[in-house]
Amino acid sequence: MLEIRDLVCGYGGVTALRGISLQVKPGQLVALIGTNGAGKSTALRAISGLVPPRSGSMVFDGRDITGARPSRVLACGIAHCPEGRRVFPQMTVEENLMMGAYLRTDAAEIGADRDRIYGDFPRLADRRRQTAGTLSGGEQQMLAIGRALMSRPRLILFDEPSLGLAPNIVERTFAIIRRIRGTGTTVLLVEQNAFAALEMCDHAYVLESGQIVLSGSGTQLIENEHVRKAYLGG
Repeated sequence: MLEIRDLVCGYGGVTALRGISLQVKPGQLVALIGTNGAGKSTALRAISGLVPPRSGSMVFDGRDITGARPSRVLACGIAHCPEGRRVFPQMTVEENLMMGAYLRTDAAEIGADRDRIYGDFPRLADRRRQTAGTLSGGEQQMLAIGRALMSRPRLILFDEPSLGLAPNIVERTFAIIRRIRGTGTTVLLVEQNAFAALEMCDHAYVLESGQIVLSGSGTQLIENEHVRKAYLGG
């Protein structure tokens, strides 16, 4: 579904990605792990069109999306749930959700999807007229996930979904991601909790200093000595 080849990206004079290549197959949950500053978020931002590549290529479902604008990437079927949630704080919960469907014109289906998300996230339904900036961190994460789902993505990019959340909310967030994958939506996950990411994924890549240094199934990487020492505490 997604194939990245020799992707180089950076900010100003800093090169964040140094020729990475990876694949995401339809229906998979693929994890990208690494330390802070390894380039994980940059990879997702490049896919979604927020960071222009310096070289390399990205192909999604046979379409070249290298350097495409974010609106075109979204129209192709890729949604991005960003680090820090990035909800619109002065807009209501419902307005935030509807922003996720801004490229769609099927009003009846949009309403059905909104109601489905309220069914999946009852706390959002209770707060639909509340401004997003007044929600707790866990509620904002639910809203960010719901907003991404409103575009009906075929591939959803999650960037550090557990960051800053209480342990019980983290478990719920991971359960939601598993459920999304269970519906057939493909997932590319960047996650600080390496063990949780490896435990739930089909395939994973280890990114260090802008380069992919290891890849394999989640089980293979959990058993890898370097990964255990560097990311799993022994």
